Amino acid sequence: MAREDGRERFDQPRDTRRGLRRPDVDPEVFGKFAETFARFMGTAQFIGYMTVFIVVWLIWNAVGPESLRFDPFPFIFLTLMLSLQASYAAPLILLAQNRQEGRDRVTQEQDREANTRAHADMEFLAREVASLRLGLGEVATRDFLRSELRGLLQELEESRASETRSTGDDDGDADPRPSRSGPRT
Repeated sequence: MAREDGRERFDQPRDTRRGLRRPDVDPEVFGKFAETFARFMGTAQFIGYMTVFIVVWLIWNAVGPESLRFDPFPFIFLTLMLSLQASYAAPLILLAQNRQEGRDRVTQEQDREANTRAHADMEFLAREVASLRLGLGEVATRDFLRSELRGLLQELEESRASETRSTGDDDGDADPRPSRSGPRT
């Protein structure tokens, strides 16, 4: 066993196992490669390339010069090549799907949190609107103020009319507006 500083520790036994060391592969890089490969395999371009490859293979090995044919009629080598391609494609596609599922899960969680915040905000705003409605019930409206002012104007006119009658000022020369200093004598 080695210490963090690279020196060997003498108080512990050595690790005598000699196994295969796995190469250090960045999972993110490999995952991106798998996704790119899976996306490419799902395109019409890939199907076109594979079709051209297989047709050329079949024609070459069926009607090509006898000395240059490398895969006779049952096309065993072609079958092996396609099986190898499928055996590598399937795990790469599954890896790409798993990565997409992880991203979808994170996105759904973020959407859920955003929906929860939006719901809380809507409830808060609904309570605020309700309190504003209650508060507006106590505020004087334009129609209420107009009716109050009309009532006050009518009272003033009635009091002026009664004041005019009580002073006996029926000659048409009197000013119909009330004076500021009070009634004339």
